[in-house]
Amino acid sequence: MDKPANSEVGDFLRSRRERLSPETVGLPAGRRRRTPGLRREEVAQLAGIGVDWYIRLEQGRAVSPSATTVEALARALRLNPVEQAHLRALTRHAERRPFVREVVPDGLRRTVEALNLPAYITGRRWDVLAWNAAAAEVFAFDRVPEDDRNTLILVLTNPKTRDLFGAGWAEEAERMVAQFRTSHDLWAGDPAFTSLIERLRAGCPEFAGWWEAHELRDPVAGQKALSHPRKGALRLRYATFQANDDPGLRLVIYSEA
Repeated sequence: MDKPANSEVGDFLRSRRERLSPETVGLPAGRRRRTPGLRREEVAQLAGIGVDWYIRLEQGRAVSPSATTVEALARALRLNPVEQAHLRALTRHAERRPFVREVVPDGLRRTVEALNLPAYITGRRWDVLAWNAAAAEVFAFDRVPEDDRNTLILVLTNPKTRDLFGAGWAEEAERMVAQFRTSHDLWAGDPAFTSLIERLRAGCPEFAGWWEAHELRDPVAGQKALSHPRKGALRLRYATFQANDDPGLRLVIYSEA
């Protein structure tokens, strides 16, 4: 059965409600609870909205909460800044076309190819759309089929890429899943994103647990420790930049740490 159109809003609210205890928000614990977290009526009380209205939101039914309601829910659920921004994005109702794989403008592609540092460009679905020779030496993008040229598929399901990250693979993979969640939820239900999630579920036993946790993280600069089959131990810094040509394109550049 297909999910309701706003199911990602409901899933997100439920995941955050279940993480809170009455004591955390200043409510009495009361009788023993059969399920963890706050009750729906408690969230509605804290947010100052009707219980029926909140239930409709969690059920993903066709409701359009006002900005005031969204902010009240964010306070009631103790959302951090990343989570607040995500809830605002989920509750916007702008028209969205079906996903189409992005095309990298020639000028941007040439710029990436001219860089001496490892660099590549990804799209909204985290497909690798362009890269330079230095990135190919490290990540071997040119040695995998186009359908597999996606950073999530490579890191979570490709044994060679998994070996590249060595003992740090699980931490890196979980971080990537949490970062991708913010992008996915805005495209939930689109066939291109649905098929990607299905591949990750089938190809990575750990993925389901990370996905159901509904963790969110902002893309920030950081470091990666790699064990390369030819280059040996590598410690790289990376930073991500949004392209002016298309906000969905992101340039990732690596340098030695």
